[in-house]
Amino acid sequence: MDHRLFFTATKRNKKYIGDILSTILLKQGSVLEIGSGSGEHGIEFQKRFPEIIWQTSDPEWAHRKSITSWINHENLSIKMPKPLNIDVIKIPWKIPSRLIDSLQGIISINMIHIAPWKCTESLFKESSKLLKDGKFLMLYGPFKIENKHTSESNNFFDKSLKRQNNDWGLRNLEEVNEIAMINSFNKAQLIEMPAENLILIYRKLSS
Repeated sequence: MDHRLFFTATKRNKKYIGDILSTILLKQGSVLEIGSGSGEHGIEFQKRFPEIIWQTSDPEWAHRKSITSWINHENLSIKMPKPLNIDVIKIPWKIPSRLIDSLQGIISINMIHIAPWKCTESLFKESSKLLKDGKFLMLYGPFKIENKHTSESNNFFDKSLKRQNNDWGLRNLEEVNEIAMINSFNKAQLIEMPAENLILIYRKLSS
């Protein structure tokens, strides 16, 4: 059966995120995506960067079914592994050793603002354990800067998230950078993206 899900935001932003990835990805190795959702990002990036292995993950069964359906629909099952069942807060993450050995980066797209703050803490803590020196952790989404929204639309979005769950909401860039540095990452390289979103690229520092 076809269990593919279609997310509007993914369709809108996947090319722009891919353009940034094209500037930092190495020619070999693997990338772990945390919170892959429908799987549309993973499929896009696996097709765009066929020399790497794109490992998706998601804690929700419906999302993992969607990802698997997308992999099969695009005839990528020989190259692209099945999604992992990773809940970011349940550490250590259960990850195949072959993935750890080849890991060049970890990416999380539109995740930390629809999860409690402790998920951001777990993301950096576990990524720091998995990534070797110089490897990247990349985040994409809307952020506050100096505790201020960058647009009125982000302000409305933040309020709507908090109405759904008081533990959700746009994160302050400076607080995310602080968690990063606590976990041996450098301060983020910040890249402005369309629709008032940002990409933050962190690099693991030498131990």
